[in-house]
Amino acid sequence: MSKRIYVGNLPWSVTKAKLEELFSSFGEIEEALVIANKYTGRSRGFGFVTFKKDSDADKAIANMEGKDVEGRNLVVKEARPLEEKERRAEEKAPEERKEKQHRGRKKHEEEAEE
Repeated sequence: MSKRIYVGNLPWSVTKAKLEELFSSFGEIEEALVIANKYTGRSRGFGFVTFKKDSDADKAIANMEGKDVEGRNLVVKEARPLEEKERRAEEKAPEERKEKQHRGRKKHEEEAEE
């Protein structure tokens, strides 16, 4: 079974080929992606690597987490499914809305005092 890992804090210069090169020593890679800005095409500084074997992905995480690449320490961990990420955002949203409302109210009160 395959396993996808998240690779963050990538140097802007890292390409798909470079990402594959960095992780190929841990096992057979099914796919490597560097996520780019859809308008500029520039790297967003993170990507994903999918290994054919779970054990290879685990080795990559253990060996590459915190590794220095072009002066940046990589963040490497198991990728979370998109639906889990969306669920976490929804759980967080009401709290963030309250904070934004509070900041807006505070700013309005400060302007009224002037």
